[in-house]
Amino acid sequence: MEQTVLKSGTYIQISVRAEQKLAARKLVEHSLAHHRVSNIWDKAQVLPASTRMLRFTGTLGEIVFADSFHLPRPGRSFGAIDGQDWGQDFLIRSDLMDFAVDVKSMKRRAGNLAGDYVLNIPSSQLNKPGSKTTHYFCISFHQSEIAGTVASLLGFIDKSALQNGEIGRFYAAGTKRVRADGTAFTFNEDTYEILFNEIAPVTPTAYIRSLKGFRICALK
Repeated sequence: MEQTVLKSGTYIQISVRAEQKLAARKLVEHSLAHHRVSNIWDKAQVLPASTRMLRFTGTLGEIVFADSFHLPRPGRSFGAIDGQDWGQDFLIRSDLMDFAVDVKSMKRRAGNLAGDYVLNIPSSQLNKPGSKTTHYFCISFHQSEIAGTVASLLGFIDKSALQNGEIGRFYAAGTKRVRADGTAFTFNEDTYEILFNEIAPVTPTAYIRSLKGFRICALK
């Protein structure tokens, strides 16, 4: 099998199939009807209308990840039957070690991603007692007028490297963060921030290269 290791600062884009989006929608609708798990924003009573879209984005990310790496698709949206999968969306076994992967998916307006874009992971999630996660996998979705829905496979984040301070940066709750465009916000909880250029790129197998819309992109 052909395998090419990409250099840091690169990512892969592939087209998302209509069937994958339909499968994600079915799982989300079933989840909303039968799997009433509270959301992190419920106590503050904000963003309740975002539940459907956030679950769709997360579930679509898991389906795209599973299909790209020949893994079983998720059987439900939003974690295990009680809403808790202990941060293990997928278990990948190898001769050296097992990888418990938590897929992190987000929507962006465009697919031209930059190295100073970030993924935020709450400390409460990263350091959750009983968490099985060993690695995070980051996927970004955007809508193209020409190509339709496109997935950017950014790659893997080693959880232990993040916890040890080898990558990322920790922000305590209440810290003011100034974005690259000059706007600012305040962290509501202890949070780890990982730059896109710190994410380890995907290894594009022959199968991934054969997927519709495949191309290798460079972070700006």
